[in-house]
Amino acid sequence: MLFKIDTGSKEPLYKQLILQIDRALHDGRLHAGEQIPSMNELAAHLGISKETVKKAYGILVERGIIIPRHGKGFFAANLQDNPHPHILVIFDKLSVYKQTLFASFTQRLGNQAEITILLHNQSLDLLEYYLDQNLDQFDYYVVTPHFPLDEASQARAVKLLGRIPNRKLIMLDRLLPGYQGHFGAVYQDFENDIYDGLLQGLDRRPKEGRLRVITLPSSLYGAYIRQGITRFAKDYDVSVEFLTEAPETIGKGDTFLVLNSQLDAGLVQLARSIRAARLKVGQDVRIISYNDIELNEVVLDGLTTVSTDFQEMGNQAAEMILSRRLEKVHCPFRMIIRSTF
Repeated sequence: MLFKIDTGSKEPLYKQLILQIDRALHDGRLHAGEQIPSMNELAAHLGISKETVKKAYGILVERGIIIPRHGKGFFAANLQDNPHPHILVIFDKLSVYKQTLFASFTQRLGNQAEITILLHNQSLDLLEYYLDQNLDQFDYYVVTPHFPLDEASQARAVKLLGRIPNRKLIMLDRLLPGYQGHFGAVYQDFENDIYDGLLQGLDRRPKEGRLRVITLPSSLYGAYIRQGITRFAKDYDVSVEFLTEAPETIGKGDTFLVLNSQLDAGLVQLARSIRAARLKVGQDVRIISYNDIELNEVVLDGLTTVSTDFQEMGNQAAEMILSRRLEKVHCPFRMIIRSTF
């Protein structure tokens, strides 16, 4: 028998059995078309009830992992013949950027997958609950691993995601440090991306003025982004100032980089202050915002941004599932120049 269970584990017996059979089929210990034990045989061998095995087999049949044949028993399916993988998407939140990502992801998959979406809100307790409830129910788990950056939280995140078989895991938007294995990822690199994004606009920098960065202290990756900006400023002799809100005094030649969301109070107040100083955006003062959405094409007659490509991120993740080939891909990051720069 290929299958074993741990009666002392907190994991329900039927879930253990599902995971055992699924792993055996994926790692080649169980081959497509091979017959698996009957419910009576497996229950007797493992010393568990037939109802437990029946429940596990029912879920495996529903997911297309095993196939029942009348009068003959159950057989391992050919996973390549399953055109509709079940996918669980676990995002931190459904921001406008995640909506762009998710729309691209679902559009590329079309009707070739069944997708469920949940939100963990950067809560490790909620992620753990979702995994407890769904760990053996899906073919792929697409997760944005955005959690508190303290050492204990990051270690726990690594441990929790480690419960997902690597062949089923795709990380989106961030590559979790310390996580090893052959899993999929489409990610941005916050420190180096902002450096490279600003470099794309270097030839347009004014001869005078400062780079003034507006960011909230609570920004999850603000520290990484500030490191990239500081390194850029040092390498290219750019005067930089970090602020937590729009300043009262605006100088001609200043370039503002707004790291908060595009339409928050910070950007509104900045635009008002520039207007009060009788300066013109795009000529006297320049504005760059972090992350891009379609609305930026009309904000301030065209808001310049530095941004990862969320549409491409969703497309790349979908391609991995369709091709059944997981890899780690750094998502393109670029400056999109409009009238404010």
